[in-house]
Amino acid sequence: MKFIGKLLLSILLIVLLIIVLIYVLLQTTWGAGWVGRLVTQHSDYQLSLNKITHSWSDPSEIYFDNISFGQKERRATLVAKRLVAGFSVRQFTDPYHFYRIQLQDGTLNLDPASLAFPLEADVLQLNGMAIQSPYGGWELNGQNVNAGITPWKPETGFPLGRNSRFQISARSLTLNGIPAENVLVQGEINNNQLRLDNLGADLSQGELTGNARRDEDGAWQVDNLRLSNVRMQTAQSLDEFLRQLSEVPKITIHRFDLIDARMEGKNWAFSDLDLTLRNITFQDGDWSSDDGALSFNASDLINGAVHLNDPIANMTLSPQGIEIRQFSGRWQGGLMRTSGRWQRDGQRLELDDFMVAGLEYTLPGQWLDSWLQPLPSWLAEVQVDKFTANRNLLIDINPAFPFQITALDGYGKNLVLARDHQWGVWSGSLNLNGSDATFNKIDVRRPSLALTADRGKIAITELSAFAGEGLFEATAVVNQQAERGFTLSLNGRAVPLTVLQRWGWPMAPLPGNGNVQLTLTGKMPANALFKPSLNGRLHALNAQGQTVDQTMVNGDLAPIAP
Repeated sequence: MKFIGKLLLSILLIVLLIIVLIYVLLQTTWGAGWVGRLVTQHSDYQLSLNKITHSWSDPSEIYFDNISFGQKERRATLVAKRLVAGFSVRQFTDPYHFYRIQLQDGTLNLDPASLAFPLEADVLQLNGMAIQSPYGGWELNGQNVNAGITPWKPETGFPLGRNSRFQISARSLTLNGIPAENVLVQGEINNNQLRLDNLGADLSQGELTGNARRDEDGAWQVDNLRLSNVRMQTAQSLDEFLRQLSEVPKITIHRFDLIDARMEGKNWAFSDLDLTLRNITFQDGDWSSDDGALSFNASDLINGAVHLNDPIANMTLSPQGIEIRQFSGRWQGGLMRTSGRWQRDGQRLELDDFMVAGLEYTLPGQWLDSWLQPLPSWLAEVQVDKFTANRNLLIDINPAFPFQITALDGYGKNLVLARDHQWGVWSGSLNLNGSDATFNKIDVRRPSLALTADRGKIAITELSAFAGEGLFEATAVVNQQAERGFTLSLNGRAVPLTVLQRWGWPMAPLPGNGNVQLTLTGKMPANALFKPSLNGRLHALNAQGQTVDQTMVNGDLAPIAP
């Protein structure tokens, strides 16, 4: 019996010696390399590490230094200066489960297509890590990331696990090209559901706070999002910037606040912008709302040649469209104010009352071409029930025919200014008058215009102005068909006889003032010269009894038959 006891004791001592020897060897460079080769040769993963350390002052933890781990023939999933693994009694029944895994000072590459880590833990901690995920629709790059994930049970396609709570902070983080600093995120993962209970970051020199959640179908619900003091610059145009925002997955915003924002892009800028948006859903480049609202104000809004000062807007959103409760702003030194609605059915903009006063506006060089361009798909028709203009200045510096109208007043009723995505005067009545005007360097006084329009024609019932000591009066009819055929009848009494020549009629010289009678017909199709279509007759008589009679045929003068 003594022999057996000694034998067993010897075997036990040998086993303990072997264990101690293995324990010592594993903490050498050779032992760490052997473990890495063993895992690499007998699994789908590749592991390398420089050192394994264990301290009896903290016996439940083991340290792996300079570790690199990942799926074979793929980029390493983990590269870190140190991995700390905490053991527990559960290790005897579940050897791959740890009570704590800590990653320090390295890089974690999250590729949902890679095989999941063959480990799990009650707590996963990240200290000073970089996180990269350049895959799919969420391109992520985070620096100096600290995080805690409880529990951590990774699966393929779910690198953070299916069910866990997390808290993540990062010194800097870039998501889909949008950089942020001092990021803090707290939330929970539940299979395909993601809840962000607390979200905070410094974004474009401003502060972002909010909370949101992602449903199982990938749709986002933003309960509250607040962005303040943003100072953002981008090389994108406004259309490109808004299109980028609209390309996100389905997202429902219950409340979004943008406070004191300054944003600038290619040919657009917003200054001191305050905006509130409530209860709206964006999907597939469109929006919907059952009981939404949009309100904003700013010191400046610039989009191309349009520059609004002090704009204020309050709108409500519904399935039918947008109710414009208030919109006002200063443009070109004047004041604009309107209210109305945009109807989704028919893409129709209906303005109850549109007023412009004190405007000092110089028409752009190619304003006629812009007038002929089709409107965007969301705007097929523009209707103004009541139009009012007071004390405006309108200027065109086109050298071919410059003009200027001073103290321009106007009144319109039931105007349809766009139809089938095309600008025009398609219906309604309009009266315009000014105190003074200049047309191609000819000064006139009290210019006045009155017209009515329907789907068939535009009838100019009054067109008059004082010139010199006399008065010009005219009437005209323009049809609404594509060729825009028109007729004009003009009479002048005691007017300077050189005026018509400056206005385009090649009149023979006739000195002094006199009376003129002009009838003219022609066509004004879009994007085509209309002079070859002109046919007309002119009779002029000056104070000395001299007369001129001229006939125009197809844009050229012809002698009157005897």
